[in-house]
Parts: sequence; structure tokens; C-alpha cells
Amino acid sequence: MNPVIEVKNLKKYFTTPRGMLHAVDDVTFTIEKGRTLGVVGESGCGKSTLGRTIIHLHESTEGQILLNGKDVTNLKGKDLRQAREKMQIIFQDPYSSLDPRKTIDSTIREPLIVSRRFTKSQIDQKTQELMDLVGIDERLRKAYPHELDGGRRQRVGIARALALEPEFVVCDEPVSALDVSIQAQVLNLLKKLQKEKGLTYMFVTHDMSVVRHISDDICVMYLGQVVEKCSSKELFQNPLHPYTRALLSAIPSTDIDKPNKREILRGEITSPVNPKPGCRFAARCPYAKEECLKQQKQEEVSPGHFVTCCRLQEISSSYN
Repeated sequence: MNPVIEVKNLKKYFTTPRGMLHAVDDVTFTIEKGRTLGVVGESGCGKSTLGRTIIHLHESTEGQILLNGKDVTNLKGKDLRQAREKMQIIFQDPYSSLDPRKTIDSTIREPLIVSRRFTKSQIDQKTQELMDLVGIDERLRKAYPHELDGGRRQRVGIARALALEPEFVVCDEPVSALDVSIQAQVLNLLKKLQKEKGLTYMFVTHDMSVVRHISDDICVMYLGQVVEKCSSKELFQNPLHPYTRALLSAIPSTDIDKPNKREILRGEITSPVNPKPGCRFAARCPYAKEECLKQQKQEEVSPGHFVTCCRLQEISSSYN
């Protein structure tokens, strides 16, 4: 199956008074149609910046972005607007991402109007269809964002993102600001919409339980780089990178007789500004040696399972 999204050696740097901040550094992956790639890591690891760079909310520094095999890395003007209709985003905060002066009806119909592809009657019809699709009551059509709870506001954000029938959607921590019970409703809605419309997701989160529920494949990021990538099932059954194992050990256990053994990370976090060559996790890694300070390469340790670690063989033997 041909991938919907291909990212090749993507980089996004920001200029700061101290130097170049490497927010996304040499990231490569593909996402096939109808699948979900989860991207996890600590706050500040670059996962949200990665998603925003792919859909051109940030312009990339280097690398290549392909949408259905077409290079969309350097598109401008009309070509970029057309490509953006196929790539949308659901933002993290369902309140600040909505215009407080617009009603729910106005918010959902706005992308339909801006596209200039629909008549007024078609816009009215599609707006109603979108409200029904995401489960927004007709009585809320003229409501404002402050009159809704977080779950309903996020449903509005989802409806707006799907208005122009995109193929690829970046879900930028869409449930992190919601109560747990509402999180489940929104996640189930996203999975239902994916199945019905064949959507392809990149799901950004720091919650390992959430990413396990919704993802087919998972990328683990640390300071702008992917340290491990494989299927969701493989990651939870056979985590190999020390950072991945530390993340998984932090998941609360419901078994009081066999609680998870926490792997505590010590040491200082490496600065992402002008980082030195080598493993950026080395300063916190209990297995780090001098060789880790040299250039690192990503290796495929088993079919579809990629890990960036020069001491993987020695570390793996210590796990067993």
C-alpha cells in the first residue's frame, strides 16, 4: 500500500540568542492510508513541532515531505492552499483554538466558505452533516465556545478539521485537556471517523496509555530525534531503547501485587540548542559509554522495528 505521508530527514531549527534550537532533527517515517502513527515523548521533545511542520504551520529547515507521493515541502501560494485542504490539524486546547466571537455554526462553516468550492445551500447542508457526524446537537448551533464543555468544544474542532475532507490529520494532544471520561468519548469518536472515512492520523501525546489505545505504530521522540519506532504491539511487548523503557515503567499499574518497576532517569537534560554529535540521551542513560558521544545511527533490529542506540546489543542482554 502506498503511504499517504512520507517524511524524509525532516529538520526544523529555530534561531535563539544562544544559537540554533534543534526542535526536529533528521526525522524519517511513513504513514500508510487508514493507519495511525502515535508520537510520544516528554514535553519539549519536538513532537508537536513535527506535526505542525508537516502541515506547513512551520516551514521546514531541511528534509522532504511527501503527500500521496507528491513533494509538498516547498509549496507556496495556491498550491500550498490546495495541499492544506488534504492536511488538517486538531489542536490541543479546544478553547483557545476556537474564535470566542464566532458561533459553533460559523466556526464549522468557515473553511467551507474560504475554500470557495461550495454554494450557500451546499455549505448549509455540509455544516449540518458535520455537526451530526461529530455528535453536536442542533440546539447548540448558535452557541459560543464559552457555553460548551471541553468535550463539545473539541468535537467542534474535529468537525472544523474534517470540513474539507482531508486525508491526513495531525491530532496534537487532542484529549490532554479533557476529563478522563470525556477523553474516552473523543478517542472513540476519532477511531470511528477513521474507520468510516479512511483517515490517516499522526497522534501526538505524552500519555502512553492513550497512544497504546489508538495507534497502529509508535515513534518515541527525545530532544527532536526518533529513538525508537515500531508497531504499537511490538513497542509494549519488546521495548529496546532505555528511554522507551523508562516511559513505559511510568505507566501506573492496577496490579497491587506486581507493581511496575520504575526506571528512574537521572542526570541533566541535554540542551537542544547547538547540540553536540552523539546520543542526546547519553547524559541520562545508565548504560552510556564514551562511544555514545559519537554519531548515532538508526538501525532496523527486526522487521519494522527501528532503534537509535549504538550499545543496543549489550543493553538488550542486560534486560534478560
